[in-house]
Amino acid sequence: MIYRQLKSNIKTKLNTEKAIILLGARQVGKTTLLKNLFQDKNDVLWLNADEEDVRNLFDQASSTRLKAIFGNAKVIVVDEAQRIPNVGLRFKLITDEIPDVQLVASGSSAFELANNLNEPLTGRKWEFQMYPISFSEMVKHHGMLAENRMIPHRLLYGYYPEIVNNPGNEISFLKQLTDSFLYKDILMLEQIKKSETIITLLKALAYQIGNQVSSNELAQICKIDSKTIDKYLSLLEKSFIIFRLNSFSRNIRNELKKSKKIYFYDLGIRNALINNFSQIENRQDLGALWENFLIAERLKQNQYLEKWRNTYFWRNTEQNEIDYIEEYNDQLYAYEFKWNPNAKARSTKSFIKGYPDAQVKVIHKDNFEEFLLD
Repeated sequence: MIYRQLKSNIKTKLNTEKAIILLGARQVGKTTLLKNLFQDKNDVLWLNADEEDVRNLFDQASSTRLKAIFGNAKVIVVDEAQRIPNVGLRFKLITDEIPDVQLVASGSSAFELANNLNEPLTGRKWEFQMYPISFSEMVKHHGMLAENRMIPHRLLYGYYPEIVNNPGNEISFLKQLTDSFLYKDILMLEQIKKSETIITLLKALAYQIGNQVSSNELAQICKIDSKTIDKYLSLLEKSFIIFRLNSFSRNIRNELKKSKKIYFYDLGIRNALINNFSQIENRQDLGALWENFLIAERLKQNQYLEKWRNTYFWRNTEQNEIDYIEEYNDQLYAYEFKWNPNAKARSTKSFIKGYPDAQVKVIHKDNFEEFLLD
């Protein structure tokens, strides 16, 4: 059993008279985490909203009836909660009228669930985001040396639990996961009518990791307007498939001020989209894979450790670029990513000239552990 960092985070928020909402993409381990969290408790009622009779329990239910349904249970876990009609109002009733019960909810359609809960449960919930297994979690599981040896493998196949736990079957499992993302979580939503459009968009994004992304260029590739592209990008972000970095600028004349980069939360999904699982020694996109890997893993670690930081990349018109910037406590921390420890980081001088107080560091394959284990 790989220990997930969110377990201790959630533990600290139990019994605070607020609902626990666990969001994340399909197959990242949400249900497994909750089962592990409550495995020693006898007063837990598990409800799977995939089942029609469970959904009917919440239909027009009063607080009195819900108390009778819950009985002596002190923890109510609702899986696939997005399937419950008016789920936000139903959960609001529980948190307001039955405060001695700890409500915990998760769902495979994170976007739908978050969308339906945000307004009704404002001030009544603790929300957690779960990602594929992290580098830090794997180091704790089998040690630094073992996980460092697996980095080339992770750059190809990613960190989804099913992938990590089934060596030798990575490609077939990733193909299934990719279809699950596309057809169950996104294409079934009303916002997207043509499946080929979102697939084209995702493939275009997969080829452009590490590069600046233009909504207008993506619109030309997908043959739709740029406003629709922006809507799709937002939906893909809310579905925990991609995330963006915006450009950093404090109005120095030659800085790019409105650019963005798009990365994937998991490189296995990215590589499956473009059907490229060539070993890293033979890849032209190794630098982009390494950059995506480090930024995604840093994002996971910051989230799990509740380190709230503004994140950016930086570039100027002379094509000088800093891969990743964190801003907190009025301080800038800038990072250049190089796979080869001997590679030169030529852009750092230009950045330091504009921001002399910034701390700048080059992260490569021989020193990246401290960046991801912070």
